[in-house]
Amino acid sequence: MNLKNDLILRAAKGESIERYPVWLMRQAGRILPEYRAVRSSLSGFKELVETPQFAAEVTIQPVDILGVDAAIIFSDILVVPEAMGLEYQMIEKRGPWFEKTIKSEAELIYAETDFDIEDRLGYVLEAIRVTNKALDGRVPLIGFAGAPWTIFCYMVEGSGSKTFSEARKMLYTNPKLAHDLLSRITKVTIQYLKAQIQAGAHMLQVFDSWAGILGTAQYAEFSLPYLKQIADAITEVPLTLFSKGAITSVGAIAALDCNTVGLDWNMDIPEIRAQVGESRTLQGNLDPCALYASHAEVASLTNKMLNSFQSKRHIVNLGHGVYPDIDPEKVKTFINTVKEYEIKSF
Repeated sequence: MNLKNDLILRAAKGESIERYPVWLMRQAGRILPEYRAVRSSLSGFKELVETPQFAAEVTIQPVDILGVDAAIIFSDILVVPEAMGLEYQMIEKRGPWFEKTIKSEAELIYAETDFDIEDRLGYVLEAIRVTNKALDGRVPLIGFAGAPWTIFCYMVEGSGSKTFSEARKMLYTNPKLAHDLLSRITKVTIQYLKAQIQAGAHMLQVFDSWAGILGTAQYAEFSLPYLKQIADAITEVPLTLFSKGAITSVGAIAALDCNTVGLDWNMDIPEIRAQVGESRTLQGNLDPCALYASHAEVASLTNKMLNSFQSKRHIVNLGHGVYPDIDPEKVKTFINTVKEYEIKSF
């Protein structure tokens, strides 16, 4: 299927673009009344994730309503540990919770690797197929997965945490077990991402949401090698690596075989561009809280960010997901400001 708008793919590959492409993390979600209407008709978050026609519907909503240049499949990073054997619940206002966790070699039975991806995660793959059919080539569809380190955090901790001290403790007390679990997660993640490509994902993003809780040396040992395995394996479509908070590791991330490096809002765009040169596309990185400002200020802050770019190799996004109580009209101001911006000559 030919894409009518392939701007984000060209930007990721470093090809010529007439304007910067723009999309938002968490764009398919609670900022949209249309999403809340679909969600309220179901039993909960997991039913939405696991029902392809509903997942496809909310995936497409931001394309129709906000005018973004890409859709991202509505799913969750925790479908991977569940497929491996650790079932999770999504508790309203508390987040994910796992009844079982992995803290010993014996508990590695909850980290299976030899199973059929279509059998256990077929609902995500079907959602990709349904979404692409409904999009009819209007924009590319992004698939995604959590980075091994971030998935490890949940599988060991059993819930969200500010510190993930249980997960980090294992790195000191049983590093062999930590590497074993990380290797298992990586194996499944590669299979899952490749299955998303086969189902029709045009590009992929790997979210290392908890990268920032590790120091530079630990990130180099317990995350980067596994991100490298993923980057080396994914050759069919553009790949974005987004490691939130890993400020001191951006250069090492950019050295991996990815197309795009995602930046959070604490990262300085000119500084990082100077580090990575023209070898990688950058993505980001307006502070999500900037969208609480007035429409005029949102436009001003967006233009300030755009003016800081020193290359055409850029995909515009926020520095993390859009917050659920942000006015969708402010999001539209952000998106329209990007679309109206005239790219400078570099």
